[in-house]
Amino acid sequence: MDDKTALLNQLRIDRSAPPPPARGSRRWLAIVIAALAAAALLGWWLLVPGTVPVHVASVRAGAAGTGGAAGPAAASILDASGYVVARRQATVASKVTGKLVELDIEEGDHVKAGQVIARLDDSNVRAALNQTLAQRDFARSSLRETEVNIANAQREFDRQNSLLDRHFVSQSAVDNAHTALEALQAQLATLHANVGVAERNVDAAQRSVDDTTVRAPFAGVVTVKAAQPGEIVSPISAGGGFTRTGIGTIVDMDSLEVQVDVNENFINRVQPAQAATARLNAYPDWQIPAHVIAVIPTADRSKGTVTVRIALDVKDPRILPEMGVRVAFLDTAPAAAPAGGGAATSPPGTVVPTAAVVRAGSTGTAYVVVHGERLEQRSLHLGQDHGPDTEVLAGLSAGEQVVVGDLSKLHDGAAVRVAP
Repeated sequence: MDDKTALLNQLRIDRSAPPPPARGSRRWLAIVIAALAAAALLGWWLLVPGTVPVHVASVRAGAAGTGGAAGPAAASILDASGYVVARRQATVASKVTGKLVELDIEEGDHVKAGQVIARLDDSNVRAALNQTLAQRDFARSSLRETEVNIANAQREFDRQNSLLDRHFVSQSAVDNAHTALEALQAQLATLHANVGVAERNVDAAQRSVDDTTVRAPFAGVVTVKAAQPGEIVSPISAGGGFTRTGIGTIVDMDSLEVQVDVNENFINRVQPAQAATARLNAYPDWQIPAHVIAVIPTADRSKGTVTVRIALDVKDPRILPEMGVRVAFLDTAPAAAPAGGGAATSPPGTVVPTAAVVRAGSTGTAYVVVHGERLEQRSLHLGQDHGPDTEVLAGLSAGEQVVVGDLSKLHDGAAVRVAP
């Protein structure tokens, strides 16, 4: 009995023992261990004492904007600030005083030359026009009546003359008929003049009616809407400030130009037709080709400046009146030929990302990575900015690595590591 019980116990499954580990669980455990090891390695790399991770870019040879090819570039010899102004703009007003009953413009609307933009109440002047039309019709009727009377007087005079030849009437009767004819002819001349006066009165009254319609003087864009229907508008100021003197302002966008104030000490660097570039404060990376129109021949004694007019060679809807702009006057003089009659050579230059330079006028600084582990601060002589790139006239060599990004926490000699 005991032997059978022992054999049965050997065949019984022991459910209290832990199950053997699954093969999939071992694989996930290996993945977790590897991820922890990689995170530890990355943390150690980021926390190496005394090093700063930086991003770098290579210095390229050539001029900015030429795709890296070397070539001459016109240098800026003078910078000045100013504003975009419209050479042709008008605050449109009515020629007569009246109540505004219709206004057909809003800010930003494009209008054509001669387009109706507003109407005034014309009830009074239209009544005056109707009166002059009636007077003209009356004068024409009187003229027609006199013409009929003259025809009758002419026939009477001819009849009296024929009777005089046959001695049926006296000379006195003929003279009276002639006098009546001449009187009517004089009256006819007066009536012709009256008709002319009446027609001039009609023209004047019609002009008064036309003056109640306000039209755009030229094609442009509405920048200011200065009145509302129901207000009194007038070409002169009246009514203690309750009368509008303008309906709206229209600007001819094709007449936009730039006006800058140049210090009188440097005005000798600016000449008519000189090439220039303009940068709007709103779009600092957009370089607009331009040229000098004229130097206004007078100076402002209070500011010590001379106004210069600049023409924009590109028309674009982004250019708006009164925008701030900075103008660079370019030196387009050809480089001097070297001794010996050889061809002129352009000055060497390099190009770096603008984010790698701290600019201060025509000079600046950049940080060069030396041997991949140390920073060296360089003083630079800079050329023009061309959007994402900046010309470096001196201070860097092609192929060097410069730091890009936030440079405020860097210093000369700092230990760094190049981030991937």
